Amino acid sequence: MKITRVTTHHHRTDFTYGAGSDGVGGNLHLKAMDTLLVRVETDAGIHGWGEGFGFTLVETTKDAVDRLIGPACIGQDASDIPALMRMLNRRFHNFGRNGPVTYGLSAIDIALWDIRAKAAGKPLHALLGGAARREVPAYASLLRYGVPEDVARNTREAISRGYRHIKLHEFDLRCIRAARDAAPREVPLMLDINCVWNTEDEAVQFCEDVSGHNIAWVEEPIWPPEDIPAIARIRAAAPTPISAGECNGTVEDFCRMFEMRAVDVAQPSVTKIGGLSAMLEIAELAREAGVRLVPHCPYFGPGLLATLHFLAAAEEAEPIEIYFADLMRAPYGEALVPKGGAIAVPDAPGLGLEPVLD
Repeated sequence: MKITRVTTHHHRTDFTYGAGSDGVGGNLHLKAMDTLLVRVETDAGIHGWGEGFGFTLVETTKDAVDRLIGPACIGQDASDIPALMRMLNRRFHNFGRNGPVTYGLSAIDIALWDIRAKAAGKPLHALLGGAARREVPAYASLLRYGVPEDVARNTREAISRGYRHIKLHEFDLRCIRAARDAAPREVPLMLDINCVWNTEDEAVQFCEDVSGHNIAWVEEPIWPPEDIPAIARIRAAAPTPISAGECNGTVEDFCRMFEMRAVDVAQPSVTKIGGLSAMLEIAELAREAGVRLVPHCPYFGPGLLATLHFLAAAEEAEPIEIYFADLMRAPYGEALVPKGGAIAVPDAPGLGLEPVLD
């Protein structure tokens, strides 16, 4: 089964941010929600969909697929995913082992798994593992608002929609306290601070300050994100669990992370790390290291679907991240909107859904 065509589509839609005019939403770098959809076609008449990490990087990743990766795929065997991905990674390693080229490779890998499952006539999760969950619980990943009132309002809204896990992107203690007051005490808070601290002392102090608020983890505690030794030292000193990994570009990055015992929770991103093939490798490494794996997943296209199938198949049940933003035109319409705090897993072959193009 040979690849005959690779095409990209930039899906853009307006969305609700949820912040007031005095908050982060009034000066927002995300003017729209951008998704890079990648379609791989074969001479068997089967096509697959993938997604490369998007947001403000969509056009750069799209260019990498259109000019570099896509042409290299033409004529290659779509059924031998390991061989094709090895070839692509070797051919393009000089363009960097992290960033837009890797994101484009991730999209190709996801699409190839979609094709493999369609060829087998099975939903993707049936090829990934045996758990076969019919739905996966979701956690609301709130955007950064910077204003306690906005944080409290969105936290209450998420709870009213059935979410029972809340992630914040706040580092202001007033905002974190506002969320804690707005949510039932038994609802854990995840704190993604996006590498805001520059020193280990600052990061550890922050962990100490929030430790009494039922914190599931503190995510990406220090800049730069690849400073794994610093993350390990923070974990050793902090009273809260530590998570990281969304910025890792290779499986080897996670090997180092696990060897140094840097994290309690590993967070590979399927649209960044090399697709489902890399995700499966990291999952095995995490099991051996005794580390939880909860994927990073703040997107709405095939990457979300691939992550959903991965979690549906995984031995250990973990929640899926849902970016708390209502899209005017989501790639899959209403199909992946959580109901009662969970997402139903499609049971059609492959990823199970076809995106609706703009």
